[in-house]
Amino acid sequence: VQLQACGGGLAQAGGFLRLSCAASGASFRQYSMGWFRQAPGKEREFVAASWRGGGHTYYADFVEGRFTISKDNAKNTVYLQMSSLKPEDTAVYYCAGSSSLILSMIRDSRAYRSWGQGTLVTVSS
Repeated sequence: VQLQACGGGLAQAGGFLRLSCAASGASFRQYSMGWFRQAPGKEREFVAASWRGGGHTYYADFVEGRFTISKDNAKNTVYLQMSSLKPEDTAVYYCAGSSSLILSMIRDSRAYRSWGQGTLVTVSS
């Protein structure tokens, strides 16, 4: 599957952004989808994921209820709604997908086969 992420930009602390990731080339319904981020000088880290079987969602601890991942199979798109943004949320955000990952690996970037190009989110204080 090919992934195209968009929606990043500049937001103020406490504000919100919605990231989108459009998929093409495969049966999107069969894919588990995740969002990861990489801040300057840091390793890529898990943010959120939606499991293909039943749509259960998973979040990193730092999300603290501020972000929501949603997967629209009809539109072949996964979203990351982010609110109460903090300066430390500044990073390049990547969407990723896989039809074969196992649930225990859903937070592991190595389990995802397809990656979008990344979209930059900058949160000012």
